[in-house]
Amino acid sequence: MTFLNLIRYRNLLLLAFMQLIFRFGYLEIVKIPLSMWHWQYFLLILCTTLIAAGGYVINDIFDQETDSINKPEKVCIGTKISEELAYKIYAGLTIAGVGIGFILSNSIQHPNFAGLYVLIAILLYLYSSTLKKIAVFGNIVVALVLGFSVIIIGIFDIYPNTFPINQQLMSLHFSILFGYAKFAFIINFIREIVKDIEDIKGDKLDKLSTLPIVIGTKNTTKIVSVLILIPILFLLYYCDIYLMSSKLIYTTLYILFLVVAPLQYCAIKIWNATEKKDFQHISTILKWILFFGIISITVLTFNIKYNG
Repeated sequence: MTFLNLIRYRNLLLLAFMQLIFRFGYLEIVKIPLSMWHWQYFLLILCTTLIAAGGYVINDIFDQETDSINKPEKVCIGTKISEELAYKIYAGLTIAGVGIGFILSNSIQHPNFAGLYVLIAILLYLYSSTLKKIAVFGNIVVALVLGFSVIIIGIFDIYPNTFPINQQLMSLHFSILFGYAKFAFIINFIREIVKDIEDIKGDKLDKLSTLPIVIGTKNTTKIVSVLILIPILFLLYYCDIYLMSSKLIYTTLYILFLVVAPLQYCAIKIWNATEKKDFQHISTILKWILFFGIISITVLTFNIKYNG
């Protein structure tokens, strides 16, 4: 169980579930020509989760001091697992993930795609060692990596089978994936800032320059509240212009009640939040918003298929 907690198995399950949903709850249902067989797609999920797991481990290695203050009950490295072993686990997970990425890329005749996984692994290391110390920039990097885990589906599964004859169709589905990647990015970006507010005590002692440390908790909560308005306004516009005009009532109701309404709650709740438990609560809700937001692709797919 210590190892599972170290690699944040719940987050990895969410990541794997997200990629499964996009393939089996969307792309296969719309029956477009995909470039990967099922075994290849499972390799994509495996290398993504392995590299992400390595990212969690290296982050914990660099965060030992701050974690001992912010969440002492969850510290694994230095208590249950030695730092030396943690480095070996990180190296093993990352090398395995990148290696599988090379195998996958060669199997679809695009060996250069493997460089994308190398880039992600490097970004995760740089985030843990350096970038997280820079206000906002570290949050952007983490959010980009999650968004990229959606985009990479289109790169591996749609792009190789895109030709002049089907370019319009394939571009449409790639753009839908890109839209969900933007959603994942903004929700995770907001959540990362909320987590920085949670961890402000330990981050100060570690001399980090997170947004709450630079401008204060009160100002940061106001910024987060305003940032939450971005996905709310975008989703309301999307529901009005695209969903309602196509009479996709079920998808509209799903998004309004399970994504927009919780976002509105978070925007109101965080405005005057002061206690750590409040920020933990909001962070958890944002994770659920991401979960339900991703599932909406399947709701939308079936709603279109049966047209209401």
